[in-house]
Amino acid sequence: MPNNLAIDYAALPDSELVALARRGEREAFRHIMQRGNQRLFRVARGVLNDDTEAEDAVQESYALAFSRLGDFRGEASLLTWMTRIVLNECYGRLRSRKATVGVEQIELAQHTHGEVLVFPNKFGAEDPAASASRAQMRELAEHAIDALPELFRVVFVMRDVEECSVEETASALGIRAETVKTRLHRARRLLRSALHEKLASALNDAFPFLGPRCERMTQTVLARLPGTAPPP
Repeated sequence: MPNNLAIDYAALPDSELVALARRGEREAFRHIMQRGNQRLFRVARGVLNDDTEAEDAVQESYALAFSRLGDFRGEASLLTWMTRIVLNECYGRLRSRKATVGVEQIELAQHTHGEVLVFPNKFGAEDPAASASRAQMRELAEHAIDALPELFRVVFVMRDVEECSVEETASALGIRAETVKTRLHRARRLLRSALHEKLASALNDAFPFLGPRCERMTQTVLARLPGTAPPP
């Protein structure tokens, strides 16, 4: 039997990693975690709205998943199976907070119609100014996402941030595909409204024209007008 150093864990499919992890191969489970870390953290963050608690929830979920690998039957993908474990952990934490919001209250908050909000996800080579601008845009978007009601936020994170399919999102959350579509539409609408309000004041200050530039152009035009004496 080959030793651990001879196994290319990164090249193994999930099913083989699971088989190895069931036999106690910690390195196999490490690769399982590495494959799921980003999505599972983002999903937990979408529910809990807190970086530290989301990280802790994912860690607890991994420990539980490892102990329950024998229950994994492959009916859904491994990542979907672990996503459900993370969601259960997160919702348990929410219940312990004693702070729940009824769906009806969320539905009543939706009154306006809006267009689909699209976030660019690919960037070319950027200079420092563009990188700083991108960081500001990301921070603005993250704050707006944080402000979404949890029911909409987690769907938005799975669909538009993690780019999960409608079917996978519905399976992980235990809801109908149509519900996923409805909540995503409302999440996008709320985000569009929130970002519009935040950007409106900034847009009013865009492309400033007062000061030296205004004076320079005014003087240049006056100098070109027929019968106008040059400025002193």
